[in-house]
Amino acid sequence: MEIEQLKQRCLEQGIKYGIASYVDIHGASKGKFVPVGHFKQMFAGSELFTGAALDGVPQDISDDEVAAMPDMASMQQCQWNPELAWFASDLYLKGQPFAACSRNILKRQLAKAEAMGFTFNLGIETEFFILKKGADGKPVPFSERDTQGKPCYDIPTMMDNIGIIDELVQALTDMGWGVYSFDHEDANGQFEIDFNYTDALTMSDRLVYFRLLANEIARKHGAFASFMPKPFADRTGSGAHYNMSLASLDSGQNLFAVAPDDDRYGCGVSELAYQFIGGVLRHAKAISAVVAPTVNSYKRLVRQGSMSGSTWAPVFCCYGNNNRTNMLRIPSAGARVECRAPDIACNPYLGAALMLAAGLQGIEQGIDPGLPHRENMYRYSDADIAKAGIECLPKTLSEATDAIASDELAHEVLGAEMHKAFIDFKRAEWDSYHNTVSEWEVARYLRLFG
Repeated sequence: MEIEQLKQRCLEQGIKYGIASYVDIHGASKGKFVPVGHFKQMFAGSELFTGAALDGVPQDISDDEVAAMPDMASMQQCQWNPELAWFASDLYLKGQPFAACSRNILKRQLAKAEAMGFTFNLGIETEFFILKKGADGKPVPFSERDTQGKPCYDIPTMMDNIGIIDELVQALTDMGWGVYSFDHEDANGQFEIDFNYTDALTMSDRLVYFRLLANEIARKHGAFASFMPKPFADRTGSGAHYNMSLASLDSGQNLFAVAPDDDRYGCGVSELAYQFIGGVLRHAKAISAVVAPTVNSYKRLVRQGSMSGSTWAPVFCCYGNNNRTNMLRIPSAGARVECRAPDIACNPYLGAALMLAAGLQGIEQGIDPGLPHRENMYRYSDADIAKAGIECLPKTLSEATDAIASDELAHEVLGAEMHKAFIDFKRAEWDSYHNTVSEWEVARYLRLFG
């Protein structure tokens, strides 16, 4: 579509302003608002930004500004305010793609996949909380009935939230995302909405927009949407499981699909998929840093800590068939690989880029992932895990940051500037947390010794 056609379309739809949006290190949407009459300039990169004013955009205050170059195909008319249109954008510096832009980082890996004859397809399951401020000022579920010990799939409490969820689902459906189910999840106030997979760049754009959309719709109802991985210590956290496959660039055929007699380990995927898995497992600890990127993320990635009896989160670097205790799960339908480590706070561009790069390395080097695990991994002791030669995912953000700092592939994928910026930011985040005196410490130690 030409810019003049786009302007006319926007005016006909009542759109006044476009948002030239990009993301910071967190994957949070940032940008400027531009009148429709100035779209020609906006699409030529007129909107400039000082990277030093943002989290994890590696620039000094004396550097030239970066420019947002909107992707016309990504346009979404904002359902909470139809006078706005949102555009995912790439950042440019001095007329060239800015190397440390999250979207550009993913696009570089997608180009590598294309050179190998692949399209990277991705589906992301969205788990999140709908909360409100309680009488004591602390967050509580939007529904006052949402207090069960095992609220998963509960219909009455879903109905209490249906005004918010329905408006959100209808918005996603109207955009053509193909919502096929939604439910109340395992924690009080927690929900999941699932929609069709697509190419990885579009899916990453959609996750960024989804978080913005969900919160704006919730606010209309006196609530807010939370994408904190684990808001409540005794409840499950919110994942963002990556469902991945490679397709033929020429035919679109799913290359992870396999005939039963060609399935080496009997999990329902091709040899190419097993090699992809092998690459992801090799770099699992470094990948953890970008798909579970907060201090709070590692309070989700534990074996226990949920009133329902399980956290449903992986803690081991292993794979298996339809087994939710592995980091990598191959669902019973086969033909795709699900990574269960990502949480809903991830920057999807960085997560998808590093996951894809690791998988492609697995294919290039023919990495064998070994035998699958079909057993309940939570039942293994630490000694059992060590004896089996299985590594654990990082237990803290600090450990994950050390892993990505020493990973050569991560350095190559992120580029020197973003790799350093990510590590520096996350180490500072860990230090800030580590130096904070928590309520738990006060309750435990204040009067313990006197």
